[in-house]
Amino acid sequence: MEHPVLTTIAREGFVALGWFEPGAGDGVPESADGKAARQVLLIGNAGPAMFQRFQRARDVDRDCLDDWTRAVIDPLAAQLGGGAAYPFDKPALPFLTWAKRARAGFTSPLGLNIHPVYGLWHAFRAAILLPVVFDLPPASTTVSPCETCEGRPCLSACPVGAFDGMAYRVGPCVEHLEAHPQGACMTAGCLARHACPVGVGYRYAPAQAAFHMTAFVKARRAGRFT
Repeated sequence: MEHPVLTTIAREGFVALGWFEPGAGDGVPESADGKAARQVLLIGNAGPAMFQRFQRARDVDRDCLDDWTRAVIDPLAAQLGGGAAYPFDKPALPFLTWAKRARAGFTSPLGLNIHPVYGLWHAFRAAILLPVVFDLPPASTTVSPCETCEGRPCLSACPVGAFDGMAYRVGPCVEHLEAHPQGACMTAGCLARHACPVGVGYRYAPAQAAFHMTAFVKARRAGRFT
């Protein structure tokens, strides 16, 4: 039977991607009320439910995804008796390190987190910090799917060769996206991601892919990363 905590999260359109009991060296902040977290639930999107809810609820002239996420997840965390931390908080929190602690992912050749079930088609939207430990199902012991991937097609699918397995050349990637606003990369999502055979059933629908790619290009123009 599904655990009631996981069911509550799913009803809000999110997926519990992994969980762990933090230690002193994990960099997990205290909740707003000063309580130390005894369990951390990493939640986000995998599948269409979150984005569909965002499309229905957002004010397109005002709401960005980060603001909407906080407005929805803060009360969800309170309902579960905890607080929330976000990957867009400043200073940045070690979500990818937490993902490894939670066995919710591995570093792919693209440098992106790859989930053993959802592949590259997921994103961490928040960590729910709980002051108690819920009896959740044990985490999977799955190894990285990249270890047994033949040929690593993700590294050869990019039309401008932005990935080499060691680094990501963001400049050529963004320049290509800006030069081809109606191309497959912008309208369907990163072709390197599409080449990955893991989690193909969770690939973003065109509307969600275009939304994220447009936001990615805007962030580069705004100088949020180099």
